[in-house]
Amino acid sequence: MSLAVLKSRALAGMDAPAVSVEVHLARGLPSFTIVGLADTEVRESKDRVRAALQNAGYEIPSRRITVNLAPADLPKESARFDLPIALGILAASEQIPGDRLDLYEFAGELSLSGQLRPIRGALAMTFAMHRRAQGQPRAFILPLANAAEAALVPNAHIYPAQSLLEVCAHFTARGGECALQRHQPMPVLEAAAHGDFADVKGQLQAKRALEVAAAGRHSALLVGPPGAGKTMLASRFVGLLPPMSDEEALESAAVHSLAGGFSAAQWKRRPFRRPHHTTSGVALVGGGSVPRPGEVSLAHFGVLFLDELPEFDRRVLEVLRQPLESGTITISRAARQADFPARFHLIAAMNPCPCGYLGHPSNKCHCSTDAVLRYQDRISGPLLDRIDIQIEVPAMLPSALSAHADGEPSAVIAARVLRAYDLQLARQGKANEGLNPREVDEHCRLDAAGAAVLREAMLRLHWSARAYHRVLKVARTIADLAGSREVRAEHVSQAVQFRRGLREL
Repeated sequence: MSLAVLKSRALAGMDAPAVSVEVHLARGLPSFTIVGLADTEVRESKDRVRAALQNAGYEIPSRRITVNLAPADLPKESARFDLPIALGILAASEQIPGDRLDLYEFAGELSLSGQLRPIRGALAMTFAMHRRAQGQPRAFILPLANAAEAALVPNAHIYPAQSLLEVCAHFTARGGECALQRHQPMPVLEAAAHGDFADVKGQLQAKRALEVAAAGRHSALLVGPPGAGKTMLASRFVGLLPPMSDEEALESAAVHSLAGGFSAAQWKRRPFRRPHHTTSGVALVGGGSVPRPGEVSLAHFGVLFLDELPEFDRRVLEVLRQPLESGTITISRAARQADFPARFHLIAAMNPCPCGYLGHPSNKCHCSTDAVLRYQDRISGPLLDRIDIQIEVPAMLPSALSAHADGEPSAVIAARVLRAYDLQLARQGKANEGLNPREVDEHCRLDAAGAAVLREAMLRLHWSARAYHRVLKVARTIADLAGSREVRAEHVSQAVQFRRGLREL
């Protein structure tokens, strides 16, 4: 047999389209050619494969070797095709039997000694294979370092290997000896411990605002002087969120797998991303010649915390506008386009003025009105319009700091959040933050008193139509926390107060 065909996967954003690795041996001068829109890493495979085969004790056929990665119009990147190319050469030259190769998919980078090195996106590839399988999905042979993440896909048959020799022995074994063993899924780990809200003294309104944000998946901006507890509150916010579903956990883990940073210890733990204010726009939303996920996608189904919000470059902050609305981010380049999920909780924190002490009891602030306005104007109106909750976090008085912490534990608040979230799923199948205008009209109807309160707030504060709908969603969440089917005036009043974090000058 001079032709062998094996199956593997490419990566295109969150998708992992199937790739056929076709290896053909022909007469002629010895050569090794790889075709099929392969990038530099893939074209370099021929040198790694040649050395790995020789060091594993196999022969390199003295013939014309042509490797085609089909479909030809799909860009191929990374060294994950080393393993299927090497096996294809061995099968085409009849050094290993090729009758069972069609039962598997393969991916793995080869070292020159024939050892298998970990690859990026193993979970995304396994997930795509099972989602698109016609009938019984194939088993997947992967490097040992990727087995734990790939096995998270339910019912996936993962066979880890440490070297090319182990994979070859699997196909040449008789009676099961030397065959690879299926990797067993790891047990579900306990949720990560987060700081407790009971440790935070005072700040009852800010705690209540974050409870509402967690229950309805709303974004929030905390405005206050240095040392008021903004960062402390934000770091404990993850502990209020409902447990991740299996589908959410898989999607979040797949994003981290694409970035090469997934760890089995992160399974079913909501991510908490905290990029520095010097972060670039590409690092925040993703990009590169081969598009990779950025911070907004790595925070998918978790929290993106932006501390010192006005210190971020304004152009960097503007890229948040689209994912805050749609929950996805599209990275377009000349050669390819990639879509990544980006449904995250945005929690931001900022000082009220350049010195940070505007409104502080010490009267330390000597910033002029123009300086304060310039500082606050670093955050554009359209971005601020998309943040549901904007709450002031005032400075703590010495008497409050010396008192014992008497707040509710995170577990108690999280139980209320979960009940409210379950109500939303039962009513509309999604969190309140994701309601479109038609669904807002259907599920966020106000009584007469509530409509009057909101109408007065719109007239006095000159809110946009977007702000109007976002206040309605927050009011709906407050009503859900209270167990109320109707959105009443008191719910609307609290939602209005939750959107007045920046002082009017």
